[in-house]
Amino acid sequence: MSGRVQHGRDRDGREARAARALLVQARRLARHRWRGLVWLSGEAEACRRAAHSLWQAGEEQGAWRAPLWIAAEPLEGLAASAWLPAAKARTRLGGEQDLVVIDAVSAGCGFDPEAFGALAGTLTAGGLLVLMTPPDWGQRPDADYARLAEHPWRAEQLSARYLARLGRLLGDDARVIRWTAGEAPRLPDVPEAMTGAKGEAPRESPSLPAGGDACLTEDQAEAVSRLTRLRRRRPLVLTADRGRGKTAALGIACARLLAEGAGAGSGAAEAEILVTAPRPAAVAGLFERLAALCPEGQRHGHAFEAPGGRVRFLAPDELARLAEQGEVGGPGRLLLVDEAAAIPAPLLGRWLEAFPRIAFATTVHGYEGSGRGFALRFRERLERQAPDFRECHLAEPIRWAPGDPLEALTSRLLLLDGEPDTAPSADGPLVSCRLDRDALAADEPRLRALFGLLVQAHYRTTPADLRRLLDGPGVAITTLEAGSALQGVAVCGDEGGFAADLAERVARGERRPRGHLLAQSLAAHAGERAALTARLRRVLRIAVPAGRRRERLGLHLLSAEVERARDEGIDLLGASFGAEPGLQAFWRSAGFRAVRLGLTRETATGEHALMVVRPTSVAGEALAERLQARFHRQLPGLLAFELAELEPAVALALLAEGPATALDAADRRDIEDVAFGHREPALARPAIQALVRRCAGGGSEGVDQGDDDERDEEPALLAAWAFQGRGANWLAPRLGVAGKKDVQAWLREAVARLHDRDGGLSPDQAGR
Repeated sequence: MSGRVQHGRDRDGREARAARALLVQARRLARHRWRGLVWLSGEAEACRRAAHSLWQAGEEQGAWRAPLWIAAEPLEGLAASAWLPAAKARTRLGGEQDLVVIDAVSAGCGFDPEAFGALAGTLTAGGLLVLMTPPDWGQRPDADYARLAEHPWRAEQLSARYLARLGRLLGDDARVIRWTAGEAPRLPDVPEAMTGAKGEAPRESPSLPAGGDACLTEDQAEAVSRLTRLRRRRPLVLTADRGRGKTAALGIACARLLAEGAGAGSGAAEAEILVTAPRPAAVAGLFERLAALCPEGQRHGHAFEAPGGRVRFLAPDELARLAEQGEVGGPGRLLLVDEAAAIPAPLLGRWLEAFPRIAFATTVHGYEGSGRGFALRFRERLERQAPDFRECHLAEPIRWAPGDPLEALTSRLLLLDGEPDTAPSADGPLVSCRLDRDALAADEPRLRALFGLLVQAHYRTTPADLRRLLDGPGVAITTLEAGSALQGVAVCGDEGGFAADLAERVARGERRPRGHLLAQSLAAHAGERAALTARLRRVLRIAVPAGRRRERLGLHLLSAEVERARDEGIDLLGASFGAEPGLQAFWRSAGFRAVRLGLTRETATGEHALMVVRPTSVAGEALAERLQARFHRQLPGLLAFELAELEPAVALALLAEGPATALDAADRRDIEDVAFGHREPALARPAIQALVRRCAGGGSEGVDQGDDDERDEEPALLAAWAFQGRGANWLAPRLGVAGKKDVQAWLREAVARLHDRDGGLSPDQAGR
């Protein structure tokens, strides 16, 4: 027998023994209804061979019913349905796996934070998540860093602080199953199977039944009961960590409501339940439960129809558009919002007004968004608009049991449970400082507090943002501190600085270098090539503690960034965010000018992206003036056509920044003829538009982030009529009047009040 053959047999024997040991460990975990993380390190071929050995051994013993291999390329011998590239990990949300192998060692493969977070939540009790990495993991960027490498950087030029941190945490955690390819795995101790509170044996991992009660925990049953008994103007806020059956509860509730509609007799109106979420994949579990519990129904795309009615999914932007037009909502209508933390609070507030019966469900700690931020920022609006709202929290896991090692590990690795300091002290003067990212990556408590603050303040913070924070090229972190307490954080990224020839090709749409969102958008959509050749710095994130958001701390942070940008030769400091009056007022009070508004709503947010800039050099001042002048020259035409459905308060805030046109004697006479006479308002529209622009600047100033104070709606409604063509049918319900005649009367009165505010004549002075 040759030495090579003998070596191969020895190797196969070691791999078979390792696989058997891991399967025994999986059974131990299953007795607790727990799951485990296997950290498999070594060279690519050895890792793939070892993981495949575990895969095959489990299949032979019937341990794996739904294994999944995540890699850039499928492994030879695996069924096509068992392989998935990391970019498509979200397509498995709502499904269940009992083995997940993530290849972060082979050529073209890397560690995708969002794929890891998504797939970890699909693993059922007794399952194993195998993470394959090179032996020197963390010493250099991996293939997935290509998504992080913005022009002109290459992936291999970036730091790997994020990966080094992951390796350090995995190496220090006693719950991790350590496995070096070719060797026996090092298995952590698993205590003997626990008993229940009354001494009974631990229950088996539950499976989703096709019918019957369908609820798997008392928490889920309580949530379903509340969802099926929603009352008018008493919204339900449903919160849970991942794996608690929140989305399934929505599906069970839909099934019961459809069954009630079907059982009410042919004379009863069929139920229509609308569902929305940041993306369709987020509610895949809802439709799966619905299909299992209503076998007589049929799925058609994003709708499910049954004898008792139908359930229809609408993306946030489409739902916002239909609600604005009055085509959805109204008496008797029901809306279920899943992953509400990933949707801006102002948009949720508009749905709250449109739908008498509504439920908001969200993950408290999860990669989809921050439930903590949702709870803190949206609660104020709920208490104001619907003080009788109800809350329900799902605490008991369904796919695994409390104490599950993988849940704790995933949360720690990705900082899904990151929280800011609970009671930040204001002792001492406020000090602004630029953080060293090497030191931050090594200081886990500080990183947790800082990232927790960002998670709390921003609804779309994801695990990938942590990697960008630590390793993104051109990223800088500024903190605001009082003593040792973190009072605020700003994260910025540098853009622009393109060569003139590349800038020209980008502006013509011939090139699209990675990154540089602000610079490329201003060049391509605002026509300013100089935005690409100039040096820009974009504020990616800014956050202050929830209890201190009205103390101008955000303005303090921005002031420090402005000074730093000036000192470092930056031309423009800018930002991009979902247009909302409170945020517009905040950035305007910090000296930033609106220079571009997206023409369509973003799918995930339902809002138009607004770009603002503040010049920090002489060249930047000239560029900002050109951008602002171009934007305000376009704005009236855009409001009349492409932006006709823009929220009026947003439109008014934008108009407030534009030039205030002087009113000549003819304009004043036209306005007076409308206000105090019988002139048709439409025939004096240009004069009324000029009046609105002159008076638009009286809105809120100095508002910090998250401000949702009530505002005077009359100027915004008048702007909607004057600039956006909103007619009597749109205005009447908002004014609480009957029809066109009453709307005309309101228009005259509103014009008169605005005219008086602008120093116009009273009715007597006008000779009426």
